[in-house]
Amino acid sequence: METVYQSCFHVENFLSSQSAFWPLAMSVFFLLQVKRQVVFHEGHLDLVINSWDSQGRKMSVPVRILYHRHHHEKNHEGHHDDHHENHHQNVEHHHGDHRHHNHQHVLTESDSANNTEVPVLQFPKTGDGLRRRKRDWVIPDLKVSENARGPYPLKVSQIRSNEDKVKKIFYSITGPGADQPPVGLFTMDRDTGILYVTQPLDREEVARYMVSSSGNAEEPMDIVVIVIDQNDNKPVFTQDTYLGEVPEASPKGTMMTNQIVTTRMSATCILSQTPQFPSDNLFEINPVTGVIRVNNSGLDREKYPKYTLVVKAADMVGSGLSGEAKVILTVTDSNDNAPAFTQSSYEATVAENKVDAVVITMSVTDGDEPHSPAWNAKFKIVDGDPGGLFNVKTGQNKHDGIITTAKGLDFEKSSKHTLLVAVENEVPFATPLPTATATVVVNVQDVNEAPIFDPVEKYVSKREDLPINTDVVQYTASDPDTARKQTVKYKIISDPAGWLIVAKDTGLIKVKNSMDRESHFVKDDKYTALIGAYDNDDVPATGTGTLIIQLEDVNDNAPIIEERVIKVCPMNSHTGIILKLATELASGDYTVVLRVRDTQGLEQDNTVQATVCDCKGEEVSCQGRIAGGTGLPVILGILGGILLLLMLVLLLLLFARRRKGEIKEPLLQDDDVRDNIYYYDEEGGGEDDQDYDLSVLHRGLDNRPEVFRNDVVPNFMPAPQYRPRPANPEEIGNFIDDNLKAADNDPTAPPYDSLLVFDYEGGGSDAGSLSSLNSSSSGDQNYDCLSEWGPRFKKLADMYGGGEDDML
Repeated sequence: METVYQSCFHVENFLSSQSAFWPLAMSVFFLLQVKRQVVFHEGHLDLVINSWDSQGRKMSVPVRILYHRHHHEKNHEGHHDDHHENHHQNVEHHHGDHRHHNHQHVLTESDSANNTEVPVLQFPKTGDGLRRRKRDWVIPDLKVSENARGPYPLKVSQIRSNEDKVKKIFYSITGPGADQPPVGLFTMDRDTGILYVTQPLDREEVARYMVSSSGNAEEPMDIVVIVIDQNDNKPVFTQDTYLGEVPEASPKGTMMTNQIVTTRMSATCILSQTPQFPSDNLFEINPVTGVIRVNNSGLDREKYPKYTLVVKAADMVGSGLSGEAKVILTVTDSNDNAPAFTQSSYEATVAENKVDAVVITMSVTDGDEPHSPAWNAKFKIVDGDPGGLFNVKTGQNKHDGIITTAKGLDFEKSSKHTLLVAVENEVPFATPLPTATATVVVNVQDVNEAPIFDPVEKYVSKREDLPINTDVVQYTASDPDTARKQTVKYKIISDPAGWLIVAKDTGLIKVKNSMDRESHFVKDDKYTALIGAYDNDDVPATGTGTLIIQLEDVNDNAPIIEERVIKVCPMNSHTGIILKLATELASGDYTVVLRVRDTQGLEQDNTVQATVCDCKGEEVSCQGRIAGGTGLPVILGILGGILLLLMLVLLLLLFARRRKGEIKEPLLQDDDVRDNIYYYDEEGGGEDDQDYDLSVLHRGLDNRPEVFRNDVVPNFMPAPQYRPRPANPEEIGNFIDDNLKAADNDPTAPPYDSLLVFDYEGGGSDAGSLSSLNSSSSGDQNYDCLSEWGPRFKKLADMYGGGEDDML
C-alpha cells in the first residue's frame, strides 16, 4: 500500500498539516483500496499512514481495518464464497475527525452500469410478545455519488422482509426526499422494495438524506443515504484582486500582510510575476495557507515600487479544477538609503556675543520616499563643541540642518570653532549603512564690546546729610576688548533726584545736591542711580552699572503739627488737644501760632486755626451763625453789576438814535411830476377779448374736472378726524398739538390744492429782476450813464451820479 499526492507544483508526497492556519474549515480524505487478497488473522488489520506537507513536516495517522461480512453473503454463505474473495472492502478514513465507518456501501456510476445487483437490506427480526430484540447489527449507510449520469431512475438498494415468503409484503418510504421536500427525489417499488433515486444529487445542496422504510409486516427501518462529493466546483477566490504590502530590503521568508483565501480546499501557486526583476521568483506562496513570503532578497522601492502576481488555485491537490486571482504588492519604503550632505565642509562667520544667531544652513539628500520618516533628516553635533556654544536643529522642510549659537561667542577666548555634524533619519537604517558627516568651521567676528562694571550692582551706605561735593564711592568698569587698548569714561545715566555727579575719567561719584531720606525718590531707605561707562571707539559701546545707596536717617526735620484746625468751647472746655482757653473768649475764629521743638532742640513755628463755639462739656457742637450784615466784597459785587447794566442801556439808546438819523431820501418823490410821463395804473396783459381760457389746459393736465379751482372743496378725499376736547385739563396740551397736526394735513381746508396758472410775460428785460433792487445798495450801482440821457434826467444824475454835490 502507498499514498501518492500531486500538487500544482508537482511535488511528491504533499499533504497539508497546517489546517489550523487555513482560513476555512478543512478536511482531507484518504481512500485506501485493496489491490490483492488480504487475510485478516485477528479480524482486523492495523496500519500507520505517514504523510508530509510542503514544508517537509511529517504526520502519522493510525488506521484499523475491520473485516465484516456482507449481510447478503451471510445469508448466502454456501453460494457466494467466490464473490466474497473478489469483493473489495472499502474503508474511508476521515483525517479531521479520525472516524472509521464500517458496513458502508458505495454506489458509483460503474456499479449502476455494470452490476445490476444492489445491496439488500433486511428488516430486523421481531420477537414474540414482550421478548427483547437483540440488536446484533446496525443498518449500514448507503452512498451515492453526486452528479451521477444515470440512467434514471437509478437503483440504490432493495428492502426485503423475512415474511415475504409466507405473505404478500408492500413496501414504502417516507421522509425528506420522498414525500417531504424535496419531494420525489427517492422512490420505492411497492412490490419489490427497490429504492430508486430519480435525478442527480448535489452534495453542496444536501449531503445526507434519511428516509424511513416500512412494510406491512415489519417495523419501520431508517435508511441513511450519503452523497459522495465529486470534483464539480472549481476553487473561487474571495476577491478578484488582493492588495498587499512588503517592506523593501526584506530578507527571505518575510511574510506579507495578507493571505490568499479561496472558498474550497485547494492548492495555490504563483503563475507569473510582473516585473521579473531583480529575479523572476522573488515571491512564493504556501499552497495550503495562501500566505505569500519573500523568496529572494533584493526588493528596492526606488527601482521597482510595485509587483503584480497572478495566483492559481486548484483542488485535488493541484490536479483538479482551478481558478485565478491577481495580487498587487506595493513595496513600502524602508530606510535603505542614508542621507548625505551636499558638501563635505562648510565655513561661516558670526559676530561675537550674539545668542540664537544663525551660523549656517546645511542641506542633505536622501533616496527614500520624500517626507517619510525614512527621508526626514535628523542632525547632531558629534565633536568640536565641548562648551555647548552651538545648537543644531532640522528645518521645516526636514532636509536642512540649521546651526545657531546657544551662547554668546567670545572673540578674545576663541576666534575659531571647528564642528563635526552628523546626519541620520528619524527611523533606524533597515540595513547597516555609514553615517554621513560634515565639517563646519565657524569664524568669530570681533566687535566693540561695552565696558563691564564689577560688580553690576554696587551697594553703599551713607548718611543722608552728607555735604555737597562729598565723595560717595568710586564705581569703575573694565573694557573686555583687551586688544583694542581703549579708554573708559563714565557718565550718569539715571539720577531721579539729581543728587549725584560722577567724574568722567575716574568714575568717582560725589554729592551734587543734598540728599533726603524722606524724599519720594527713596524706596525702603534706598536710593538707586544708574551709572554708564563707555569707550572711545568710533562707535562707542556703553555698559551700565547700578549704584544703590542705603541712606541713614538723621534728625534734619523739625516737628510739625498735622492738625491745623481745632474747635474749642468758651468755658469749662476739656476738648482741646493742643490748645485750651486761658480766658473766656467770644465765639469766632482765631489764628494761633505755635512753636514745636523735638528732644534734640530742633524747632519750627506752626499756624493753627482755632474756632471757639457756644458749647459745653465733652462734645463740641458748633452751629452756624446767621450773618447780621453783608460783607464788603458782596456789596462791591452788587454795585459793579448795577453799573454794567446802566452802561448797557446807554449803549442801546445811542445805537437806536443813530439808526433813526440815517434815513435816506427816496429815489422818487410821490409828488414828483415829469413832462410826458403819465401813470395809468394798468398792469398790462392784453385785452380781455384776446384772453385765452387757461382752464382747458388745466383740465388736460389733471384729468379731474371736478378739482380745477382752488376755491372749490374737493369731495373725493376724506376729511381728517379731529380729537374731541378732553375732560381733563392736563391733557389740553396734547389736544392742541394733535388737532394742529390734523389741520395741517387736512386736504379739505382752504386754500385747496390745485394747479396754479400764471401769465408768462416773457424774458430778456433790460431792467432785470426786481430782486436786484433789494439785494444791492446805491453805492454798488454805476449811475454815470444818467448824465448822458439829457436835461430830463438831470435830477436823477444829480441825485445818484455825484456831480456838483460831490464837489461841495
